[in-house]
Amino acid sequence: MGDIPLTLVTATVWMYWICVGAMIVRVRRKARHGVGLVPEERKERYMWLVWVPLVAAWATLPYLAHGRSGGLLAVPDFALRVGAYAALRWVAAGIGIVCLLLSIRAWRRMGKDWRMDVAVDTPTHLITDGLFSRIRHPIYAFSMLLMLCTAMILPSPPMLAIAVVHIVLMNLKARNEERHLLQSNGEAYARYVERTGRFFPRFSTTGP
Repeated sequence: MGDIPLTLVTATVWMYWICVGAMIVRVRRKARHGVGLVPEERKERYMWLVWVPLVAAWATLPYLAHGRSGGLLAVPDFALRVGAYAALRWVAAGIGIVCLLLSIRAWRRMGKDWRMDVAVDTPTHLITDGLFSRIRHPIYAFSMLLMLCTAMILPSPPMLAIAVVHIVLMNLKARNEERHLLQSNGEAYARYVERTGRFFPRFSTTGP
């Protein structure tokens, strides 16, 4: 019997990025502005130099791990043999699928306002309902959680390194977007920040 958790997370990650590619095509057709495959802002261009190969590795490493019984690219033996950890891999596969479904929900809510980079000269419409009512960056939150699920299912050294870099990049990108949104939307965004968390819900609205 094959490694079903690895198969599930491989399919989930590929579907995630296929959906992103489909949205890029759709929004580029409908919007007057281009959806940034190459970011407009210099900071994001530098991040992109790391982001593009990271995404390629994220999609490729789980696929390459199939059928391998040793080496850096294979699923470590303990992940398959230790009963408790093997069970956690199944849980991670299920959570990964939920992350994909919730990401699709957030993408649908953003609609034509979705884009991959900061829109330097384009007014940005604030979306503050649904999944965005408590979390400012639900898409990034689900992306990081999906990455953690991938790393739990495939806890190889390359995959763990990619997970660390991915989480750092998501934090940098979220903070950069927040600076841009604060400049472009002013007090409305500042009030939104006060009542929401960046990646986790904030249930108290009394503090910053």
